[in-house]
Amino acid sequence: MNSPAPHTAPPLHITTSPRVLVVGTGAIGGYYAGKLAQAGAIVSTVHHSQADFDAVRHQGITVESIHGDFHYRPFSVHREVSEYTATADILLVAVKALPELDVARLIRSAVRENTVIFLLQNGLGIETEVAQMFPLNPVISGLAFICVSRIRPGVIRHMCYGRLSIGLYPHGEADCVKELSSLFAASGVTCAVCMNIVEERWKKLVWNAAFNPISVLGRHATTRDMMASLPMRNVIENVMREVCRLANAEGHPLEEEAIVQKNLSETDRMEPYKTSMLLDFEAGRPLEVEAILGIATRIARKHALPTPFLDTLYALLKLATR
Repeated sequence: MNSPAPHTAPPLHITTSPRVLVVGTGAIGGYYAGKLAQAGAIVSTVHHSQADFDAVRHQGITVESIHGDFHYRPFSVHREVSEYTATADILLVAVKALPELDVARLIRSAVRENTVIFLLQNGLGIETEVAQMFPLNPVISGLAFICVSRIRPGVIRHMCYGRLSIGLYPHGEADCVKELSSLFAASGVTCAVCMNIVEERWKKLVWNAAFNPISVLGRHATTRDMMASLPMRNVIENVMREVCRLANAEGHPLEEEAIVQKNLSETDRMEPYKTSMLLDFEAGRPLEVEAILGIATRIARKHALPTPFLDTLYALLKLATR
């Protein structure tokens, strides 16, 4: 997965009160949509779950947050993307990165000439098909570093963290990225602008590749459960080091020792937290196995690099979720 060719989209501007359509209004999408609404954005949402649609249409979205609870009502609420007929300045996509979900086709009806596409998802390579289908639209890739979960339809609980890293895909700078960062900053969200967002995705995979699958395989283990086990800490550290070596092979060298120790120490300080993959598993929803582990194992084979810990987690998780 070498660095992709530069995207040809123009550096569009975002207005001070942009129209935002959120596709994937779960915990992540619902929380950050609320922060954009606090900053003055005109936010509309799409909910494929009937229960979520009904709850949000009648009651709006409530966020129980460590930084202070808040509530917002979307400007409009929809079951399908095609129902939204206005022109979105920002299309915020926060759906799960699943092989069976064609994001480019899912959002196609809402993409207009001046729409900025903002992909707030986990995994590697999640931008490729969207950038190919919409070569004249800026694609902003984003990563959320947050502990947040949807506890029932229309209600989100924010437990800790909350910063974002965003960047023009595949690299470079654009006014729309800086303007989106400023919108989040206006609502109190720390939002870093990255010149190389693909490298940032590798950095986040260091954490995700270890904690997400182990939380499922470890019989509903929280972050505290995993970190309290010395043998498991050893496994986690080895997974992290394997991801760092893959990033290096792909041309995104990471400071292995510093990144591994930073991830371990930050997780030690974290409140006991169920990963997003564990929450999906407990709810019977599909898991982001391929976007987090599958692609890593394929990159390892491409470079003939041994990744026994990643390979084992991938095989066990595929078996556990078949």
